[in-house]
Amino acid sequence: MNRRRCATAALTVVCALTVLASPAQAAYAAPTPPPASPGFPAAPPTVPAPGKSLDEVRREIDALYRQAASATDAYNLADERAKEQSAEIVRLGRAIVDGRARIEDLRNRAGAAARAQYRNGGMPDEARLVLTDDPQLFLNGVGRLQQGQKATKDLLGELTRQQAELETYTKDAGAHWTELEANRLQQARTKKRIETKIAAAKRLESRLAAEERERLLRLEQAEQARAQTAWLGSGVLRGAGGDAGPQGRKAIAYAKAQLGKPYVWGAEGPGSFDCSGLTSQAWAAAGTGIPRTSQEQWRLLPRIAVEDMRPGDLIIYHADASHVGLYIGGGAIIHAPRPGRNVTVAGAGSMAILGVVRPDK
Repeated sequence: MNRRRCATAALTVVCALTVLASPAQAAYAAPTPPPASPGFPAAPPTVPAPGKSLDEVRREIDALYRQAASATDAYNLADERAKEQSAEIVRLGRAIVDGRARIEDLRNRAGAAARAQYRNGGMPDEARLVLTDDPQLFLNGVGRLQQGQKATKDLLGELTRQQAELETYTKDAGAHWTELEANRLQQARTKKRIETKIAAAKRLESRLAAEERERLLRLEQAEQARAQTAWLGSGVLRGAGGDAGPQGRKAIAYAKAQLGKPYVWGAEGPGSFDCSGLTSQAWAAAGTGIPRTSQEQWRLLPRIAVEDMRPGDLIIYHADASHVGLYIGGGAIIHAPRPGRNVTVAGAGSMAILGVVRPDK
């Protein structure tokens, strides 16, 4: 009865779940930092809050969004694993159903054998064999008896094996269900952290006047421009220049079609994207499935030296691999930057590069 209850419980879980384009030709030049003007003086910026410069606020907002991006990757990975576990529970549930059907069939066959013996007057086959006085019948009977004994032994052995497999399937389904619930709880905690970081960053931005928000964007662009200029000046692209492969061109074409769409954490299109949602969908459109998150893309995809990269490759950013962009050639990427920004073209060196991976290697 305990085994049946376990199998039924696992099956209930299962039922609940089942309901349930061409690269750029010239190096991407980052925009020159805006010159001093009456509206945007080169002197220290206005102070949006006591004791903090606008550049300090920019750094604080950037740090919050970076933390949110890292948490987003953890959320996406937990979500992906939860889906895999759901599929595994469904598979185990089907195995449980099939196992129960096989056990029922074996029991029916065993019952049929017992009923046949009863119809023979309850006399064991061995006794009937001893009482015969026909040598040929005796020899034939010996053969049938041996076959019958083997069949009975095989039947009992198969029944025992199927019952053991059923117990294993039930135990595995329960373990995966526990893991699934733990992942869902982790997702909820991670989602809350993401929302908290994004809300904090938006509060900081909302306290700024319209002119300060515009200057904040210019400061962000100026910082990216300095990083891109330094990266290009390092000569890293001197040896680069390979052409995208057929799939790489398709991935680039897909990414270009998404330009201007908003960043939304956890989004995979079609109306919005996060950074790895964009790259994974671009390569899916090219016919190659890749991991969903930037951290898994970095961990699992073939790595390429930065100086050997070609259009279509993915550039992974920051020490925690929390951001990714699709290289389109000419020193530029297409990426989904962060909340409040849209899918755009940016300098490939405008952020700290961790490395490069090639999905079609």
